[in-house]
Amino acid sequence: MPLDVILLVLFGALLHATWNAIIKAGTNKSLDAALISAGGAVASLPFLPFLPLPQPEAWPFIGASAILQFAYFQLVAAAYRAGDIGLVYPLMRGAAPLIVVATSGFILGEHLTGGALAGTMTISFGILTLAFEARHGSRHAIVLALANACVIATYTYVDGIGARLSGNAVSYTLWMSLLPPVLLFAWAFSQRGPVAVATHVRLNWGRGLIGGAGSIASYGLALWAMTKAPVATVAALRETAILFALVISVTVLKEKASVWRYLAGVIIALGGLILKLA
Repeated sequence: MPLDVILLVLFGALLHATWNAIIKAGTNKSLDAALISAGGAVASLPFLPFLPLPQPEAWPFIGASAILQFAYFQLVAAAYRAGDIGLVYPLMRGAAPLIVVATSGFILGEHLTGGALAGTMTISFGILTLAFEARHGSRHAIVLALANACVIATYTYVDGIGARLSGNAVSYTLWMSLLPPVLLFAWAFSQRGPVAVATHVRLNWGRGLIGGAGSIASYGLALWAMTKAPVATVAALRETAILFALVISVTVLKEKASVWRYLAGVIIALGGLILKLA
């Protein structure tokens, strides 16, 4: 994988960890997830007039992605309510690339080299190592995390293929961002009522805009990278976001770090080095 692609994916991973931390630190995780999704849509709007429309064959993938993104944000909020981030985040983000690696051969016809496969598996193993440090997990949290890993793997395929068909990965990403907040806020209105939703938006719109811009930029960089490198490799490298999440959890959220975090950091860094040398 070229160095410029690796660096941009890593920058996207930093952005991904940042918006996840915003949801984790919030008082209402479901509404914060909807707000960040809306922030991504708002951040996308100014750029749409300057980009070509995605090719017609990409639009069904945009529609399917919107539904999957709705499920993803709902499961993120539910999983963070049910379990400790040290358990939930690694399982969601670590299991997803393993699913992609195991299935990309017959779904996309992509066959990784030995080095790329080794790097991908090393990164995933490092992320999953973090689950051993969780002390407040539950069976419900594990089920939610693994269910979301399946959703992540599915939309990785949908968007990886859709971005390639669209002719422009940036345009695909921005158009794809518009529908999920509509679904999320429609659900929020039905569950909590317009007054509660409007109050939350009024008090937290700045966090939503910052997190949303980071979310859409992070995913756009990943989709662009998938047009330059195998989907499975990019999916694994993107999950190095857990390293940035660990730094944020210790320095910003003031969570305690165990030896498992540092061990995982070494394993993930080794996986990234293997990918660069592959």
